[in-house]
Parts: sequence; C-alpha cells; structure tokens
Amino acid sequence: MKATTIKLEGELLRELEQAKPVRTSVSAFVREVLRKDLRRRKLAEAAVAYEAFVASNAEERTWMREWDEADLTASPKRSR
Repeated sequence: MKATTIKLEGELLRELEQAKPVRTSVSAFVREVLRKDLRRRKLAEAAVAYEAFVASNAEERTWMREWDEADLTASPKRSR
C-alpha cells in the first residue's frame, strides 16, 4: 500500500491539535476529516447527477411531484 507523509506545522498543527478529540492522534483525526470531506464531495456530486436525471426524466418528475403531494400524516389504506 502506498503511503504519503504530509508535514503539518505552525498554526495549522496547533488548530488540529485543539480540534481533535483528546484520545485521538493527529494522524487519525486528519484521516477522518479527509474521509468525511471526500464523502461530502461524493454526495454533492451524486445530488447534482440526480438533479440532472430528474430534469431529463418526465416520469421521475411526475413521481417526485406525487411524493411531495402525498399526505404523510394519514395512515395508509389497508388492502384486503
């Protein structure tokens, strides 16, 4: 597995040390911050892709409109 070393120093290192949980190393904290940011970016890209899909798909727009208008406070009707 390829590994990379990143040098953290000065104000950035101080801020990271203050922000991280007491029992977490700076390395573990930075890894987790990066993972969360990558996930946030992927979800943002997925949202843009879904918006484009909805914009280009009339059936999906109709389904979404029906979903938005659905009465979610009433119990569903039971089929016999």
